[in-house]
Amino acid sequence: MHRDLPGRLIDEHTLGRLTALADLDPGLVVDDFTTPEAAAALAGAEVIISSWGCPPLDETVLAAAPRLRAVIHAAGSVKHHITDACWQRGIQVTSAAWANALPVAEYTVATVLAANKQLLRIREDYRDRRAPYDWQRAYAGVGNYHRTVGIVGASRIGRRVLDLLRPHDLDLLLHDPYVDAAEAARLGARGVGLDELCAASDVVSIHAPQLADTLHLIDGRRLALMRDGATLVNTARGSLVDQDALVRELVSGRLDAVLDVTVPEVLPADSPLYALPNVVLTPHIAGSLGRELHRMAAAAADELARWTAGRPFAHPVRAEDAHRTA
Repeated sequence: MHRDLPGRLIDEHTLGRLTALADLDPGLVVDDFTTPEAAAALAGAEVIISSWGCPPLDETVLAAAPRLRAVIHAAGSVKHHITDACWQRGIQVTSAAWANALPVAEYTVATVLAANKQLLRIREDYRDRRAPYDWQRAYAGVGNYHRTVGIVGASRIGRRVLDLLRPHDLDLLLHDPYVDAAEAARLGARGVGLDELCAASDVVSIHAPQLADTLHLIDGRRLALMRDGATLVNTARGSLVDQDALVRELVSGRLDAVLDVTVPEVLPADSPLYALPNVVLTPHIAGSLGRELHRMAAAAADELARWTAGRPFAHPVRAEDAHRTA
């Protein structure tokens, strides 16, 4: 992982658990597998505990790690470092993606509820007026009661969002090509096509993985299907939305947006998204931030405890699912 990450990721309690469970040197943090210290550690390693910044575990690295049997990832996606060579070798892999999904879902739910309350538009209106006003009459149509929220992708995060939204008297729609109508109903939503979801929803929230066939999944045509005043929430990846088309809709004032991800991740200084009053723009912080990082390290310790006890991982990552997960 990144050399500066452990101090933020692993709290004292979890560090104690890790060192009690395994012969682990807390001072050995590797972000380059070609160094002599990395080579020495790999030679005897049975388990790698990884996180953001882990280099790829390719054939060369695996050849230097003859005893390696498992990778416990204290973060979300493993696509950056788990290679085909790992699957061919039979390396067992687990990820704390489920733990990282929780704060993303919480962030999403907060923005969905605020969007249906027309928080951004009322804020700007209040700033302009600064005087007594009949807000009930002016915003008679706002609120969350029986608003329609469309969830794009029944991923870990998408499912958690559905679970958290269920008590709020909302009408929930779901689009996911791998989920049939019966499963959507079990998740508390009505399964629909993506065009129907965009056209029917007051809020569209994206939770699909970044894949070749999800590039610009929400394109200009689907943005045009969205209702006037609807909100697009994207906490997945910026590439899933045609950003140029979205900017045009936002500049016009027809749509609102909550964007935690963009293309590029740090926008140029002259991007209109920084200043638009109908946009909430955050720097990819919906996932684990600050104290929330400790949850992922604790999840890694839980999986290490299972491994040392000879039990299967609770949250395995399987090769057959790798092509359609984040």
